[in-house]
This record gives sequence, C-alpha cells and structure tokens, in this order.
Amino acid sequence: MDYVFVFLRFTLDTTPDAAWDALRSPAVFRKASAPLIRVRSREKGGFPDRWIDGTPHEVSLSLLGIFPLGHQRILVSLGERPGGVRMIVDKGAGLSGFLRVMPKWDHRMAVSATDEGRTLFRDRLAVRAGLLTPFVWISMWAFWQVRGARLKKLAPTWREPHTSQVPHTD
Repeated sequence: MDYVFVFLRFTLDTTPDAAWDALRSPAVFRKASAPLIRVRSREKGGFPDRWIDGTPHEVSLSLLGIFPLGHQRILVSLGERPGGVRMIVDKGAGLSGFLRVMPKWDHRMAVSATDEGRTLFRDRLAVRAGLLTPFVWISMWAFWQVRGARLKKLAPTWREPHTSQVPHTD
C-alpha cells in the first residue's frame, strides 16, 4: 500500500520566530505529545536543547506513560523555503514494537508569517505500513488532532528567541 497522509493547517497565536524556535525544541515536542504519548530519550545525556540538523536521536514512546509503543529514530533536517517558509523535516523510522510497522515516514512542519504577524502552521505526516496502513493512519490521524490542539494551546506561551548579538557601531 502507498503512503497515506495526515494534514493539519492552522494559525498559531505567536510570531513565526517564536514558533520556529519552539518547534526545534524536544521539550515542546514532548509537551505537545503529552499526556497521550510519553517520550523519553534513549541517548546518553538525554535530549539536546534543540534538535540538531542531520543528527539522529532515538526515543522510546509509551501510551499514557504505561503501555510501551516502541522505539523510534528522529532524524531532523532544518531548512528555509522561498517566501520566508521555515521547515522541519523528520525522516525518522520506527525501530521496535508497534512503531516498527512504520519503518519509514516523512513528517514536515512548516511555519510562515500571516498578514497579522501570527504564524501559519502546516503539518504533514506521510506513513506507510503495508496491510496495516489503514489502521496506522486512523491512529496517527487521531493523535495528530490531539497534538494540534496541544500546539495551539502552547503557542501563546512561546517567547521570541534570545539573541546574543552585540550592536554594531561604526
């Protein structure tokens, strides 16, 4: 069976810079997944402060923090597209347990400015799981709705990223 898709598109009550900074944070990823899915790092030293472009990170997931779902590899790339669109792409993989039925996926989150200075957020997940694809799709669709609602709720709390630039004087 071919890939199936889950799409979300909505406006976040925060600036694109704050959204971009937040979406690169494993802490925000964990908050958006909770309480339905609990995510734990399997890496020595735990989660980084921000996802590192091109560096795989293995995690364990559990449903409600009780029922193990398996391990997955997160492999993030960060980029910018024309028109001020910033994108995070995860080309991770399920490694064990239930997650192993999804040996590959393509997860893309994009942020850009609205005319009002808020953030247009687009989220697309493409998964394929052979004969189990319809069942995987419905579970991922349901989880994406919960996750989307959590992102909307969290967005107003996100702050502009701090810069350490020193003013230039001539």
